[in-house]
Amino acid sequence: MLVVDDESSHARVTSIGLRIEGFEVEVAANADGALTMLDAQEFDAAVIDLMLPGTNGIQLARLIRDRHPRTRIVLTSAYHLSERQLMRIDCGVVGFVPKPFDLSELARFLRGKLPAEEPQRPFVAPGAAA
Repeated sequence: MLVVDDESSHARVTSIGLRIEGFEVEVAANADGALTMLDAQEFDAAVIDLMLPGTNGIQLARLIRDRHPRTRIVLTSAYHLSERQLMRIDCGVVGFVPKPFDLSELARFLRGKLPAEEPQRPFVAPGAAA
């Protein structure tokens, strides 16, 4: 699992919570760091903050989709995105979880079986804008 968030305290809490939930977690503070890590090893999923400095979360999601198509992408942000918005931005995400989020809810979602061969409708966590 790769957590990409420029807010170090949030990245730390997310990574610790996911480790407690049983995930192996690496953290990157920006898109360049995330792409370097993805080029070095395969990740099942990336949890990406939408509002990264420089290359934002949507742009990073598109790069990951193109370079690492097996990596499932989940966007997070204090700004809420609806399922319709996720479909329109076409960046390969399988879900959006608004901040602040419940780590056990995020872990349950990440554990879900999402077949790579079938296109999935983006998951919007409860509390996200419709």
